[in-house]
Amino acid sequence: MSSKLPLFDSPAIEALLEIISDGIWFWHADTGYVYRSPSWYLMLGHNPHSLENSVFTWESVIHSDDYPRVMKHFEQYINGESDKYEIEYRCTTSSGRPLWIRDSGLIVDRDADGKVLRMMGAHKDIDALKHLEELNTYEKQSLQNIIDSRTHELTRLNKVLAAKAAEAERNATTDYLTSLSNRFNFEQRLESEISRAQRFREPLSLVVMDLDRFKQVNDRHGHPTGDKVLISVGEVLRNKLRQIDVASRWGGDEFALLLPNTSLDHALSVAEKLRTAIHSELAPLGLNISASFGVVELLKDEPQIDFMRRADNALYESKNAGRNKVSVGN
Repeated sequence: MSSKLPLFDSPAIEALLEIISDGIWFWHADTGYVYRSPSWYLMLGHNPHSLENSVFTWESVIHSDDYPRVMKHFEQYINGESDKYEIEYRCTTSSGRPLWIRDSGLIVDRDADGKVLRMMGAHKDIDALKHLEELNTYEKQSLQNIIDSRTHELTRLNKVLAAKAAEAERNATTDYLTSLSNRFNFEQRLESEISRAQRFREPLSLVVMDLDRFKQVNDRHGHPTGDKVLISVGEVLRNKLRQIDVASRWGGDEFALLLPNTSLDHALSVAEKLRTAIHSELAPLGLNISASFGVVELLKDEPQIDFMRRADNALYESKNAGRNKVSVGN
């Protein structure tokens, strides 16, 4: 005997989503819009519908240690390399506590080329189950074995972390003078952000900037003065950009800015604000500092090298047009 699924109107669906304890989500890949049920927000300690309706919200709550395998599993599913999307990982709650969830999803619509148009799924809270499994594992060991094992592992990890912290924290990702991202870290972020933008079909903009006639500052006033200028520029960039943006000292007096989920028009506005801020906020130095900018938005399936080349060409246009300008790359 079969039963026919009744038709639900919008109020009934909203009521159903209020009742269901699991966090339900709907991803419209063609527009980038993501709907999440009230339970999804409450599970992570947020007020319902208080976060941005985009994949950025999902990515931002995934525990950093789990992020790579979650993205790999997600890509395998939407590319047809796996017939099922179901994975367990940790999310970070509003209080900063990790919460284990089971994420299950299903593609419900593709376009003529096979690309995903819509996908829906649910996040289930399995944190208590995970802690119970951990407790059961511990109970199989003697208390002394647990203490010895944990003490040995913590000692080993502390030695490793202490040895790496000083070098890794500063040198691996940060420019020593401006405290911005260094070139090595920026190139890694650029590669990952291009992949992310192409995966979710969201905009990504790149801004490159160069201080005008900076060599004259060093020649006339000395390198210590030049260093003060670079440090001040770094402070302007950190204060004016969003937390998700990546500001890097690319080399010498050249800087690169990566603006995720940012269209070309918005990136031009950001560059213009930075151009004005650098000129005005560095005025107390008495050196008439200005900067030239090149701005581009990532094209569909564009290689990284072409993305960077177009930005550099736009910067050269600003230089050739008299400096202290913002230009768009072709």
